Amino acid sequence: MKTQTLTLHVSLDAEIKRKAMNALAGIGLSAPDAVRLLFHRIAFDQTFPPELKVPNAETRRAMAEIDEMVESRKARFASADEKSPELEEVSGQ
Repeated sequence: MKTQTLTLHVSLDAEIKRKAMNALAGIGLSAPDAVRLLFHRIAFDQTFPPELKVPNAETRRAMAEIDEMVESRKARFASADEKSPELEEVSGQ
């Protein structure tokens, strides 16, 4: 069964729109994506969703690394055993 779609028109201050569009771009979302996400969360959770933030530099680097791994179809580590020493170093063991 095909779902009926509707159009939502929203009036915004131009400066607020510009700032929001920049923030959304930093998260990797378009304005329509953000509105759909917001409405899905409200519909399913029956509450306003928790705060979403523009990722910091470390998170952006990790996201870029994941994108590269997906594109190249190659993980940074071939096995869990290969990753273990780094995990132990980070955890202080």
